[in-house]
Amino acid sequence: MHSRRALLYMPGDNWKMITKSITLGVDSICMDMEDGAAVNKKAEARATIVKALQELNFGKSEKLARINSVGSGWEKDDIDAVLPYHPDGIVIPKVESYDHIEWASKIIEAAELKHGWGINSIRILIGIETAKGILNLKEIASHPRLDAIIFGGEDFAASVGAVRSKDAIELLYARQAVVVACAAYDLQAIDIVTIDYKDIEALKIESELGAQLGYSGKQIIHPAQVEPVQTSFTPNDESISYAKRIVETFEASQKEGKGAYSLDGKMIDMPLLKNAQKVLERAKAAGK
Repeated sequence: MHSRRALLYMPGDNWKMITKSITLGVDSICMDMEDGAAVNKKAEARATIVKALQELNFGKSEKLARINSVGSGWEKDDIDAVLPYHPDGIVIPKVESYDHIEWASKIIEAAELKHGWGINSIRILIGIETAKGILNLKEIASHPRLDAIIFGGEDFAASVGAVRSKDAIELLYARQAVVVACAAYDLQAIDIVTIDYKDIEALKIESELGAQLGYSGKQIIHPAQVEPVQTSFTPNDESISYAKRIVETFEASQKEGKGAYSLDGKMIDMPLLKNAQKVLERAKAAGK
């Protein structure tokens, strides 16, 4: 599973932006045929993404293609166009049921078998962006090909008639529901976009809250957002060394037959050990 601290959207029909994106050291690049491509540019977006998958070296960046939503009428042409060029993953927006993922999974599996690629070598990431999507999360998140859930805050707010605010309090229930579903099924949870890309301070605050809630990464829409987001979703040296101490002392205390024990005046037990292990996993995924 890729480390997806920062997932950058690029309009699928914009060759210049896509070629720029591969120079940014971003974790995931999502070339977009949905919201990022106007209705009269859908075919151009498909062709441009195919060209990018064929010709560009994405380096360590994960290469993703976002198709239009299931039922839009464009989704089949989108997935058929890009699949032969083996993106790392397909992003399906506005997922509301398990069937939406199953539809894509069958098409992807047929392509994997046809081309002799490994089964599950192309993963699925989904957008949960509506009230129905949140209500059906328990079933949706159980799909075996799923790798990550991306929470679409703006679309969700529109779907329930909420007014967006700077502190995003109106999204909290849904935002946490996505994290819970991801934790239950060992998926990555990707947080909302900070729309005002010039406000780096707001971005940092929002990123830190996302990491605090349990998200493993965040959607971004501008190169200036890459570094602050990657930093927020990477454990710092202090938290890494503390996590290592917990893991080491926990093992020692278990050998002595102790359950809970004290470290720096704090009681350490199994939940804190699990949290420390997660910190070390995230640090490793981020190359630290």
